[in-house]
Amino acid sequence: MAHLHDSPALVARVRRIIGQLQAVERGLTDGQDCAKTLHLAAAVRGAVNGLIDELIEAHVRTHVAAPDLPQAEREQGAEELIAAIRRYAK
Repeated sequence: MAHLHDSPALVARVRRIIGQLQAVERGLTDGQDCAKTLHLAAAVRGAVNGLIDELIEAHVRTHVAAPDLPQAEREQGAEELIAAIRRYAK
């Protein structure tokens, strides 16, 4: 997915997720309320799921659904997507 290498929006999203993970870490190390820490961890999961959704969409649009792609590239893109979804669904 080299087309993602220069995506400021995705990089910003990852940095926000890092900040959320650091908040979870602080909650664990500082003895914060467990309900608050659980809420923070759930927010991380939602943020990562959103990131994965964007990555999948970008892959589909670029490597599977683009009208000018040769059939072999579409098939390769589809196989990559299937493998990623299988890993994601575990």
